[in-house]
Amino acid sequence: MNKSASHTPVEIAAYYFPNYHADTRNEALHGPGWTEWELLKTARPRFEGHTQPLVPAWGYEDEADPAVMGRKIDAAADHAIDVFLFDWYHYEDGPFLGRALDEGFLQAPNRDRLKFALMWANHTWVDIHPAKAMADMHRDTPVLYRGEVSAKGFRAICEQVIERYFQQPNYWKIDGRPYFSIYELSRFVEGLGSLAAARQALEEFRTLARRAGFPDLHLNAVLWGETILPGEKQVTEPAQVLAELGFDSFSSYVWIHHATLGKFPATPYEDVAAQYHAYWDRITSELTLPYLSNVTMGWDPSPRTVASDVFRPIGYPFMSVIRDNTPERFGEQVARALDRVRRSPGCLPALTINAWNEWTEGSYLEPDTRHGMRYLEALRDACRTSLGKQ
Repeated sequence: MNKSASHTPVEIAAYYFPNYHADTRNEALHGPGWTEWELLKTARPRFEGHTQPLVPAWGYEDEADPAVMGRKIDAAADHAIDVFLFDWYHYEDGPFLGRALDEGFLQAPNRDRLKFALMWANHTWVDIHPAKAMADMHRDTPVLYRGEVSAKGFRAICEQVIERYFQQPNYWKIDGRPYFSIYELSRFVEGLGSLAAARQALEEFRTLARRAGFPDLHLNAVLWGETILPGEKQVTEPAQVLAELGFDSFSSYVWIHHATLGKFPATPYEDVAAQYHAYWDRITSELTLPYLSNVTMGWDPSPRTVASDVFRPIGYPFMSVIRDNTPERFGEQVARALDRVRRSPGCLPALTINAWNEWTEGSYLEPDTRHGMRYLEALRDACRTSLGKQ
């Protein structure tokens, strides 16, 4: 490894899941003040050696409080994270789970320590808080909010994100262009009606951004091969679809989009890592667009199951978890991924982490009462060694 390669700038972007504050939609369904912390509190071990419930070291805090978010920002910035990639929800009838960003992050006194960006989580929202065991989880799980939006609905989304978010001085940009990612392309195309209509909608989005003073957009598509959430649909012929829609890059959200958890109730972390890197090899040989790669800390959606139901492999969230994902192994995977990014001209100079706070899916960097800050420290140490980051 030469010195210049080891210090190639690579930004670290951690996905942020904002369901730890009160939201009117959730309150209408679950009652006043409900947040996903309630699922974490009531989680129970589902098999021998299973670590549940997970307990946050900082307590069950309200992320919409600027002081609370300020502590998260400081911890992230102090441990080599450059960007919070917010899972951003907006359906045809309006926003969902927006207060963590709007009232927490954007009002935090130290917000300038981190950049932020949006990953439009346009998947259909289903009733999994918690999920009842059903014969066919993908078919039978009740739908609450559909992910498809119309051309009019998407235009409203574009206008809102340009005005409210892209104009913020710490919005994440690539070559001066605001980064905007779309989670589920199949839903997006279905809502618009066709590939041609979807292409037109994205071109109009770019036009609006240029009118607002930006050179263009950096449009990113999340790709995956393994469906997870009930109702998800994978994209067939991704190279053709991405080319026709005019995307600038593609990314991964979580390793298990590209891996089979073949051992129930728990699959070794190293097995999943090997499958992900095999995917990385394959997809970058098939697609010419730049790739935004990923390291996943863990996986365990069992807190989203009804604890009294038998835990058996019938589909999300009744599925295998990842085991042996120690802080040390996580740090090793960060170092491995950073080395690949630096040496791969087809990769964006950035790495995503799943996730800052996916507590009820078992993938989080925030400190817990078992490991403390060790996952964040492992990330920081890997970045210091690989990138010279302080």
